Amino acid sequence: EAGVPPGVANLVLGAGPEAGAPLADHPDVDLVSFTGGLATGRALMAAAAGTVKKVALELGGKNPNIVFTDADFETAVDMALTAVFLHSGQVCSAGARLLVEDGLHDRFVDEVVRRASRIRLGGPFDERAQTGPLISAAHREKVEAYVARGLAEGAVLRCGGERPTGPGFDEGFYYPPTVLDECSGDMSVVREESFGPVLTVERFSGEAEAVRLANDTVYGLAGAVFSTDGAKAQRVAARLRVGTVWINDFHPYVPQAEWGGFKQSGSGRELGPSGLAEYRETKHIWRNTDPSPQGWFG
Repeated sequence: EAGVPPGVANLVLGAGPEAGAPLADHPDVDLVSFTGGLATGRALMAAAAGTVKKVALELGGKNPNIVFTDADFETAVDMALTAVFLHSGQVCSAGARLLVEDGLHDRFVDEVVRRASRIRLGGPFDERAQTGPLISAAHREKVEAYVARGLAEGAVLRCGGERPTGPGFDEGFYYPPTVLDECSGDMSVVREESFGPVLTVERFSGEAEAVRLANDTVYGLAGAVFSTDGAKAQRVAARLRVGTVWINDFHPYVPQAEWGGFKQSGSGRELGPSGLAEYRETKHIWRNTDPSPQGWFG
């Protein structure tokens, strides 16, 4: 329907070991572009090394959402909810790490918790549902394990944290929006990607600490800065080691803008001119328009 010539786009369906792995190490494949988790990305990168093919990886993230005291309160609260609870947190760029300046912390987190507690879970045919279930039972158990570890490591549960009960919730793998307060960077729930509706909250004091905490991760996909001080927001954004920074916003994607991460969030880019360039090879052709002997060896 799009008018793509025959043979240009093909679908090869199957699980990773049967479909993805043979493509990654096959000598006739020149480029592997992958979007997914860090462990699979590492495996594909290793498989591609045998034929030294190009690899473009868009992997996970543990994305900081930095809120300064001078942020627009209503906008920052609204965006903090969207950042992490959209699609039940099953988004690689989810703002699962909320960093709030000390002077704003209590009021801000109280309001985030109040609104998170009211988010309506539901299935695909529930017109009032605002978010849905997780992808599988195994994934829900993984999310639950991260929350349990966070609590054991000292986090404070503010809302959520256990499976919902009631009509309809036994027909899907539901897990409620969960907020863990008083978190620190050494907690596994802060450092590792749960890929679920779990928000961790850390405090900071000043720009330098905000940047230090935000960059203290092996990931570097995306992040956000909320402040009405444009110069400060720009300074902080420039110091964040992530592929995309939103200022006073979270989650907008446009095809004109490159998308991809720093560090273990991947290599290469999708979208934008750089995304198209991933699929191109650069060739240099030299033509001598007036050939003559060079006489190097007499």
